[in-house]
Amino acid sequence: MAIAEKIQGFITQSSWIRKMFEEGIQLKREFGAENVFDFSLGNPNVEPPEELETELRLVVGQDLPGKHAYMPNAGYPETREAIADFLSLEHDLNLMRDHIVMTVGAGGALNVIFKTLLNPGDEVLIPAPYFVEYRFYVDNGGGVTRVVPTHADFSLDLKAIEDGITEKTKAVLINSPNNPTGKVYDAAAIHGLAEIMKRKSREYGNIIYLVSDEPYRDIVYDGVAVPSILKAYANSLMAFSYSKSLSLPGERIGYIVAHPECEHILDIMGGLVLCNRMLGFVNAPALMQRVVARVQGLKVDVEIYKRKRDLLCDGLTAAGYAVRKPEGAFYLFLKAPIDDDVAFARALQKQRILTVPGSGFGGPGHIRIAYCVDDDTIRNAMPGFGAVLKDFK
Repeated sequence: MAIAEKIQGFITQSSWIRKMFEEGIQLKREFGAENVFDFSLGNPNVEPPEELETELRLVVGQDLPGKHAYMPNAGYPETREAIADFLSLEHDLNLMRDHIVMTVGAGGALNVIFKTLLNPGDEVLIPAPYFVEYRFYVDNGGGVTRVVPTHADFSLDLKAIEDGITEKTKAVLINSPNNPTGKVYDAAAIHGLAEIMKRKSREYGNIIYLVSDEPYRDIVYDGVAVPSILKAYANSLMAFSYSKSLSLPGERIGYIVAHPECEHILDIMGGLVLCNRMLGFVNAPALMQRVVARVQGLKVDVEIYKRKRDLLCDGLTAAGYAVRKPEGAFYLFLKAPIDDDVAFARALQKQRILTVPGSGFGGPGHIRIAYCVDDDTIRNAMPGFGAVLKDFK
């Protein structure tokens, strides 16, 4: 075998999203892009705010010495300070720039966190459904993923989490708003989780870290609030990306924030900065660091995504599907009418509708529909969704 057996296995595990994307390209060539309804990728289609575009032009036009040079491994001090000031207000904490590390997106942030925290064989507990690449990130840090279920409505099953924590558990990783379900874990669940982790940390005599992946934090609907994990639990770290909140996925800009009262905070921050370099993520893009420092609190028009969500959910409900409206992000995790989610996704593909089987996210029997697409794509896909459902009744 030309490549490592582990990587070959990972390719197999992670193939569905990419596979549907590639098959979509072929369908678009055959039938025309307007006749293929591609819900496979979570690629934001809402344009960045105009204010961001203005600030980007100003930054590019500035005559700064070393504009494109290396900066401190943690990122520009002024950028980290701007973020710390904003987060201090948002989370009601006294954060400083030394608690922030600028990263190459949230994916880079999570890899840096796990490289810093994990010893070989340490376990990371993850509620399912989960983002497909989490297992790879944990493995990159030498850890082992342990998956626990959620409730039927995708809310945290605190008993399952408590039962899943062992003396080997080093971290619990959550993602809220969740990809693929759009679920937001409420304050009661977060505080309940924090109490379990405090109790288990005392029981085993080891710190169990709460790691929260929050690239969709600003994409929420209907007055739903995303609770602060930093307020709930001191031994916590948050990964954030501007990919969704500002529609900048291709710019790969994000950060890690560590709770200022995290035990061994100086060692943790030193480890994060070193691993940022060690993993080859030095540095987070220089121009975008300067831009995001100027636009703290700015976000895309979330009402656009809400309209798309409602258009999709109302259409599928009218077609006869049982729909649970997402509270955030821009994904619907739809219950398939049959247990075989792969077969159902294939049936939709025959109607030129591209979705992703839920099995790849640890949620068999579902499909993920990414509704960050044109409204016409949603409307024009409805007859196909209806036709496939009738075939399985």
